[in-house]
Amino acid sequence: MLSPTERLPTGRDASVPERPGQYSGPDARRIALIYDRLDGYGGGERVLEQMISLYPAADVYASIDILKEHERGFLGGKVPILSFAQKSSFVRNHHRQFLPLLMFAMEQLDLSDAQLVLSGSASIAKGVLTGPDQLHISYIHSPMRYAWDLQHQYLRETGLDRGVKSILARYILHRARIWDLRTANGVDHFIANSEFIARRVWKVYRRESTVIYPPVDVERFTPIERKDEFYLTASRLMPYKRIPAIVEAFRSMPDRRLVVVGEGTEMQRVKAAAGANVEVLGYQGAGVLLDLMQRAKAFIFAAEEDFGITPVEAQACGTPVIAFGRGGALETIRGLDHPSPTGLFFERQEPAAIAAAVADFERKQHRFAAAECRENAMRFSTQVFRDSYQGFVERCWNDFRRGGRRESRRMSAPVATD
Repeated sequence: MLSPTERLPTGRDASVPERPGQYSGPDARRIALIYDRLDGYGGGERVLEQMISLYPAADVYASIDILKEHERGFLGGKVPILSFAQKSSFVRNHHRQFLPLLMFAMEQLDLSDAQLVLSGSASIAKGVLTGPDQLHISYIHSPMRYAWDLQHQYLRETGLDRGVKSILARYILHRARIWDLRTANGVDHFIANSEFIARRVWKVYRRESTVIYPPVDVERFTPIERKDEFYLTASRLMPYKRIPAIVEAFRSMPDRRLVVVGEGTEMQRVKAAAGANVEVLGYQGAGVLLDLMQRAKAFIFAAEEDFGITPVEAQACGTPVIAFGRGGALETIRGLDHPSPTGLFFERQEPAAIAAAVADFERKQHRFAAAECRENAMRFSTQVFRDSYQGFVERCWNDFRRGGRRESRRMSAPVATD
């Protein structure tokens, strides 16, 4: 870490004058924290929560805010500064249909007084406008997934893969790719939330990025050695999570029990696919989910995620993970090729592959230890994130203050054209 004289502010009263040479960071009141939109509490919001904790004097900006009252705690009492899109209840309630408007709205947020801009972006937050005397560091959860390599999957899952609406949607995503590529040139430094996303950042933007894994509150979880005779899966019931495939796999294994936790658009499909050995609980509070994670024989994870927090939480409970072998899971789970594995992988998001992986897990169950799972999960603790993120920002700020050239100038940046 840097010396105290080089530290960025975390709560100092910026009105108090400093002795010459004592402080070199930006004014604490001139740090801006930017997020795409405030519409729930997930992995991205956990990153924003820590950003707010590290820089409590900073202003928080977003395109829209539709958080429910019980979801606002991570803001730490902050009242976010929002774009003009917030004024329309119709836009707020149907924001997924207004991507071009929200991209435009993000550009209208006035950050001209900020010295340091810290964005957390899975779509539009990195598109805020900054100048040459402002440092912009963007924590990327992913380039716009639905506009780049996952476009065709997105169109199929939303029923927009054919017809007139499909043509319009494809054109909007085409324009979004142009905007996304152009706005990448306004970011001075990228942080990727996994090696998987770092590869996507390079593929899309041709920019290098530093990997800092998102924070997982592993301290909240405690491991249990003795497990009960059931498997667990828990997530939002969205198409890409592939929960119906997990349920169908267990329908073919009536002697094995599965518990499903979560709610979402796939609930009816999940219930329709469930056999007598599958218990669909819907949404459950943190206490119930913790208890299930601790007692489960293994956690089943079938999504291709950028990082994936729930598999880490399961390991923090001493529970091994049976996961789809793509995306961030390959970085958070130690497979059977490791001397101390914490899970195993299946190669296809299909019921037969999942069922085969469960059978393989039971044959090799003696190789998995709760203590090893817990130890692996500790790599992703909140404190590790805080130290890594703050240290990176400090190094970038001090390089910027000394007139250092931004990372992207060492390579040819892409240029977007119509």
